[in-house]
Amino acid sequence: MPKDTSIKHVLIIGSGPIIIGQACEFDYAGSQAALSLKDEGITVSIINSNPATIMTDKVIADHVYLLPLEPESIEKILQEQQIDAVLPTMGGQTALNLCISVAEQGIWEKYGVKIVGVDLAAIEKTENREAFRQLMVDIGVGVATSKIANSFLEGKEAAQQIGFPLVIRPSYTLGGKGAGFVHKKEDFDAALSRGLQASPTHEVLVEQAVLGWKEYELELLRDSNDNVIIICSIENFDPMGIHTGDSITVAPAMTLSDRCYQEMRNQAIKMMRAIGNFAGGCNVQFSVNPADEAIIAIEINPRVSRSSALASKATGYPIAKIAAKLAIGYNLDEIENQITKTTSAYFEPTLDYVIVKIPRWNFDKFKGANRELGLQMKSVGEVMGIGRSFIEALQKACQSLEIGRAGLGADGRQSRNLEEIMHSLEHPSWDRLFHIYDALSLGVPIESVRKATKIDRWFLNQIMDVVNLETELRRYSLNNIPEDFLFTLKQKGFSDTQIAYILGNVTEEDVYQRRKALGIKRVYKMVDTCAAEFSAKTPYYYSTYEGENESVASDKKKIIVLGSGPNRIGQGIEFDYSCVHGLLAAKESGFEAIMVNCNPETVSTDFNMADKLYFEPVYWEHVREIIELEKPYGVIVQLGGQTALKMAEKMHEHGIKIIGTSFDNMDIAEDRGRFSDLLKELEIPYPKYGVAESAEEALEVAHEVGYPVLVRPSYVLGGQGMSIVINDEDLEKAVVGLLKNLPGNRVLIDHFLDRAAEAESDSISDGDDVHIVGMMEHIEPAGIHSGDSFAVLPPFDLSDSAIQQMEEYTVKIAKALNVLGLLNIQFAIKNDKVYVIEANPRASRTVPFIAKAYDVPYINIAAKVMLGVNKLKDFTIERKLWGYAIKEPVFSFDKFPEVNKELGPEMKSTGEAIRFIPNLQDPYFRHLYKEKSMYLSK
Repeated sequence: MPKDTSIKHVLIIGSGPIIIGQACEFDYAGSQAALSLKDEGITVSIINSNPATIMTDKVIADHVYLLPLEPESIEKILQEQQIDAVLPTMGGQTALNLCISVAEQGIWEKYGVKIVGVDLAAIEKTENREAFRQLMVDIGVGVATSKIANSFLEGKEAAQQIGFPLVIRPSYTLGGKGAGFVHKKEDFDAALSRGLQASPTHEVLVEQAVLGWKEYELELLRDSNDNVIIICSIENFDPMGIHTGDSITVAPAMTLSDRCYQEMRNQAIKMMRAIGNFAGGCNVQFSVNPADEAIIAIEINPRVSRSSALASKATGYPIAKIAAKLAIGYNLDEIENQITKTTSAYFEPTLDYVIVKIPRWNFDKFKGANRELGLQMKSVGEVMGIGRSFIEALQKACQSLEIGRAGLGADGRQSRNLEEIMHSLEHPSWDRLFHIYDALSLGVPIESVRKATKIDRWFLNQIMDVVNLETELRRYSLNNIPEDFLFTLKQKGFSDTQIAYILGNVTEEDVYQRRKALGIKRVYKMVDTCAAEFSAKTPYYYSTYEGENESVASDKKKIIVLGSGPNRIGQGIEFDYSCVHGLLAAKESGFEAIMVNCNPETVSTDFNMADKLYFEPVYWEHVREIIELEKPYGVIVQLGGQTALKMAEKMHEHGIKIIGTSFDNMDIAEDRGRFSDLLKELEIPYPKYGVAESAEEALEVAHEVGYPVLVRPSYVLGGQGMSIVINDEDLEKAVVGLLKNLPGNRVLIDHFLDRAAEAESDSISDGDDVHIVGMMEHIEPAGIHSGDSFAVLPPFDLSDSAIQQMEEYTVKIAKALNVLGLLNIQFAIKNDKVYVIEANPRASRTVPFIAKAYDVPYINIAAKVMLGVNKLKDFTIERKLWGYAIKEPVFSFDKFPEVNKELGPEMKSTGEAIRFIPNLQDPYFRHLYKEKSMYLSK
């Protein structure tokens, strides 16, 4: 069936601010869907309250509404726009819940808006645990024994009938909120209460716990002709008991028999057809008994999910893009295959490579949190590695995590505490993967590891191979290592750093030069979805060690943009937003734009966003070899946060051109000591400070600058490791803790300006002129990280004198650092005197907020200035804010109820929303301001 011509204007509902359990995978899905619909000549409106995403940018949609995700906002849009259909499947659970709420109020019907991509009956059947269980029984699909409970008494009765261990699953929640295992009777009452409170309908499913069973996911698409295809099979490395968002996952499935896979396919298709008559995407989760391969269904989600983004990047099949076309009436065989351009979308991808996803956690931000993984998701992001084998992909994913690991092991970070290791195997946390390696390298038998972890023996054998290769490598020196053995090590994903560590007395550079002399270098393979059965047109590559290189470097002038790696607190989606605009600006300026990133959730890793995409770790060894192959005009590091900035020094040492502000000037800003020296030279006020390399030195500095003091390491993002202390005892603890975790780093001790106001300026400099794009004032006083502060644009309570000082210091610092591109400066204001706290000559969290608030193409202008193709005088920068914009930080403390929720200099928020108010008399603002006044009066 061709597209429904009655649909001329579609509303896409976004997912709102980033929280744990709902991250930028929905930004990716919504952006893909919007562009897909625009390709069909359909007008697209988007509602989303998240300013940090590319989804809420004018390059994506025709109309963007940065409004709270509430029925009132939907009605406002429907009054302004002639909307024909709403697509609620691209914004996660938030969008689906809003769609249901609007339907219940009769708003869709009132304005003649049809729901496409899903039907409400399907949502009800999948979210209501009892309805889902009964439907599975009716269609003959296995489910775990369970009972529904709407009260404490019903829950107790269900537990008595089923027996322990149990799992409690609340209805209508996201990211496993409120869910948990109960192993013994004494813990049941508290767990049941939590579950009932977490469910908006006060309903839980009390279910048999299939602990230790294997877990799988299938991604499906169906059209209006009832054609169904399986896009991808995904196997969880971790067994049942860990939320799939916190599990290491592998595609395609590695340990599934063909018989079991075919049965799983049949059941998934049957389930999708049973929940409703809709065209679109679906994610189905299964559990398999490892003893007899009995299958039970866990859940089905009739929308794109976190796994959909992963499956899209794993296969190259753009699920959200195709789902959007299916939603407006097309059938699969009527849609062009985005990869081959010659076949249709009615095909199932074939992978001749392996992908491994590893989640990224931020437990360091939640001190005192229970770090054990379970049914409630706790990770803040993820990375994906692509290789020709499981172990190559696994090692690349480990290198991508940015936790100081050079691969799976052999990097000096191994644990040798057997008691700690064995406890970790039975009580999984973020580091269990590395402890599996540690256990095997200490000689713990594979069967003992399997019993402790319930992880399939095939995966453990793969890790054992890594341990055996290391043992063999120790027999050699760098000069006598056989060429074929070194080649094998590289094929198995070993980094040069790992090899150097095992050999001893050699450096990463020595290993690199040795293998280069032997002709052992990376080649790049195309992600083509069809195992080279058809010719692919997609410039989407991963590296491996084989014969043929499929990435042919053109003779065009190229720019490489380094991405920001996995999302984490302090480095989120705002950097991906910046990278996407950097790519677009480079293309518009006539450069070939090349992206390097390893985050499967993001828009920057969409295969058609850049001219060429390398899905690779943002890790020096990988970046270096891409640069050697492509020979770019330069590399942009300013847009990818701390991840990309860490590469700047290596590039500077190797003579690689850095686009924008020079390495040395960026380093002055990053090195707190050098920066304070610069401020002194410029006669710009700053808090008194000193540098210490020991607790004794720190005490001397603190006595000199005066308490309270702010203690912080150099070169950090998101306030990592910062604290405010008021006496010698607390200072000593803070400094010892920092030096233990950051050996070799100096600690800065600043006098803390108590009860000062805080503000920021964001500007662009072209080396001659400086344009201040925006200034924000924080609602909270200084001492709370800027990412955790409510902020108002423009300032609401600063004097003309303070604003003038901020403007003057911004220009002075931009010129002194010879900034080319972006500059964010944070100020403290006390008694109308302005002090500079820090300057960041790079993209920051504030960039997309100011761009959206003022409707200014901020990054695009900055990138063209950085590239040297334009000066600021070439642009007319018009700011269009009538009133005030407020940045609202959003937290995920509900995932960690046991932690201290008090805010301080170390950032804890996971995302942000934007809210517009007409004036300072707005009730919302008055409430915030009252809270601030109360805080200051303490």
